[in-house]
Amino acid sequence: MEFLEVKKIWDKSSHDAFTDLIRFGEYWYCSFREANDHMSMDGKLRVIRSKNGKRWSSVAFLKFKGGDIRDAKFSIMNNELILNGCVRLSVSVDNYDTQSLSWSSVDGKKWSKAFLCSSGLGTFRWSTTCHNNVAYSIGYTGKDKQGCLYNSDDGKNWKVVKNNIFPFSNSYWNESSLVFLENGDLYALLRRDSQSYTSALGVSKFPYVEWSWSDLNVPIGGPKMIYIEKQNKFLAAVRLYGNKSARTSLCWIDHKKGELKEVLTLPSGGDTSYAGMVYEEDILWISYYSSHEGKTSIYLAKVRI
Repeated sequence: MEFLEVKKIWDKSSHDAFTDLIRFGEYWYCSFREANDHMSMDGKLRVIRSKNGKRWSSVAFLKFKGGDIRDAKFSIMNNELILNGCVRLSVSVDNYDTQSLSWSSVDGKKWSKAFLCSSGLGTFRWSTTCHNNVAYSIGYTGKDKQGCLYNSDDGKNWKVVKNNIFPFSNSYWNESSLVFLENGDLYALLRRDSQSYTSALGVSKFPYVEWSWSDLNVPIGGPKMIYIEKQNKFLAAVRLYGNKSARTSLCWIDHKKGELKEVLTLPSGGDTSYAGMVYEEDILWISYYSSHEGKTSIYLAKVRI
């Protein structure tokens, strides 16, 4: 890997965090949460875009009355740009404190009102990956505390594929990133916040109801994973801890050996991670947030692989 550059692209609120990145049409789009702090209940969603990754402008500021919006992730379905995220509800509904929701746009500038799928109450569908015009997402917490794989034909209405997919039912598994290979195999990188705190890599074949898992023996946060075909390895951007301070790093994952290896630490520290990644023409574009320069801000890095 060759680190090329990093640029701060947004720092206008007290706490800018939890990013994603995608190319849609002629533009790059980056989404993130704006709030008073990491866990405050006032989170709103900002969407910015750029033609070249240098000059960015705000195109949307999405709110939800009665809750804190978190961790919205992009997908493209039926020529629409979709944002799937979750809101922590100020007032519980049917004893649930979370609601997964989505917004859509045909041009990246005009966005729909928040769409609340009935299956999204009481779960947190954390990220979305599309394969053969079908979106997939793993829900956790609440009714899905043992993990539930959902799919959708439009990125808005979701149905259950498989309940209870998490390994070791007494662990607190949560954030995940899904990647499909060309043969249809589905891989999941999974964060754990209990017991050993180590992450896991799972794999399943269609129809994705049977899963096998391997322990990666490394604690991570904010997982984002893609597949680099010519390396025959997965590449993840995650928060790492270890003997160093918290940092956002790129890591190779050898899915055959079940190993995760840090290869490049991005300029980062403190409150950091939650990356978006797009790989084009040997260049990896990475959005992430970090507080290593003071307040939390949004950064865009480029790496040649």
